[in-house]
Amino acid sequence: MRQPLARELHDFLERGRDRQLRLAVTGLSRSGKTAFLTSLVNQLRHAGLEARLDLLPAAREGRLLGARRVQQQDLGVPRFPYDQSMTALDDEPPRWPEPTRGISELRLAIRYRPRRQGLLGGETRQLTLDLFDYPGEWLLDLPLLGHDYLSWSQTQRHDGGSERAALFADWQAAVGDLDPAEEVDEARLAEIAEHYATGLRAAREAGFADLQPGRFLLPGELEGAPVLQFFPLPGITEADRAELSTLPAESLYATLRRRFRYYQQHIVRPFYREHFRRFDRQIVLVDVLGALNAGPERFEDLSRALSRLMQSFDYGKRSLLTRLFAPRIDRLAIAATKADHVTPEQHGRVVALLEALLADPLKDLRFADVPVRALSLAAIRATESREVNQQGRRSPALRGTTLAGESLLLFPGEVPDRLPRADFWSRQGFDFTAFRPLNRDTGTPLPHIRMDAALDWLIGDKLS
Repeated sequence: MRQPLARELHDFLERGRDRQLRLAVTGLSRSGKTAFLTSLVNQLRHAGLEARLDLLPAAREGRLLGARRVQQQDLGVPRFPYDQSMTALDDEPPRWPEPTRGISELRLAIRYRPRRQGLLGGETRQLTLDLFDYPGEWLLDLPLLGHDYLSWSQTQRHDGGSERAALFADWQAAVGDLDPAEEVDEARLAEIAEHYATGLRAAREAGFADLQPGRFLLPGELEGAPVLQFFPLPGITEADRAELSTLPAESLYATLRRRFRYYQQHIVRPFYREHFRRFDRQIVLVDVLGALNAGPERFEDLSRALSRLMQSFDYGKRSLLTRLFAPRIDRLAIAATKADHVTPEQHGRVVALLEALLADPLKDLRFADVPVRALSLAAIRATESREVNQQGRRSPALRGTTLAGESLLLFPGEVPDRLPRADFWSRQGFDFTAFRPLNRDTGTPLPHIRMDAALDWLIGDKLS
């Protein structure tokens, strides 16, 4: 039997025995996906040794024996750069791993002792865990599958007096006098598309999240291709559909519609089909604190982006047939990342704010009887908790080192436990400082907050 076929048969049998899981680590750009995956592998590699995983019963009870990387399922996909990430974290001073620029995957074989042993004892089992990493920018495209060009154009609002609109001013000026029926000018179309892409890049740098098309932000091998030379047309509505559908193929509207359709069917749909339709478990990573720090417009923008995104996944109960032929996500965690950037007594507030931010999709998931857990975590700690004495009163604080190398002792501000009103930012705001990773001895586990809780929710039931 050929090796690839033998491996596929083995995977098929393991899925039938429920000993293989595909984990979707979902998050927008800068949400901490690479840090989370690096820490997850690191914690499991150190399980049974120095790793602090008290909230994972298999580790606490001494049944988790460890994990090792094994050959992944798809040999055509690059391997997740775990070693490079650890090199950055072991540097002096430590550095954050490079952000994701393309798709990668990694397969872990996790060895454990089941809680119930046979008569002779000493039984061990193995759980195979498939992990995937991808640019958060590309994830933004999944909601495009629910649109055609006209309906998508109506969702892309970059006008008005908002800060976001100001970033698209050059594009607005260029697109304002376009007639959908005019014959397309390829040079002008490419120029306006570049104005739109420039606006998207500026919006990303300013902290906005709901940005489409995602490949405009990270084009990869598509750089300069006509498929990335389109943009929404302002002002067209559903009432115009019949008239627009009669325009000739060489018209501006027909050209933009054709390119949107090509992008949707040849770029987005294969990405979704090959990487997002076969997951069993999911964790959604959300940089709540970064959005809180950036202000009300970006905070609302993040909520809108995540709500749209979570409609792109298949959730529901699993059975033998679905495990084998139509996998569904049967358990979900949503996690506020970078919890070490607030003092510990505020972690509960961060979780409450996260649940408020995702209130609508969470209601839908609970209605579908999909188990969901919200938590806050820091995949790789960058600060330590401290107390300061001010006039005889002890107050919580954080100590960390900024990316520039400055050591700080600070209180970042209070996190609201519900969606903040607009006056929150003018009245108080939140001071989110970017810190570099904590120093640690090379070869020791990465310090974290509640990675063990996330692991327990995502895979703990398979290690019993």
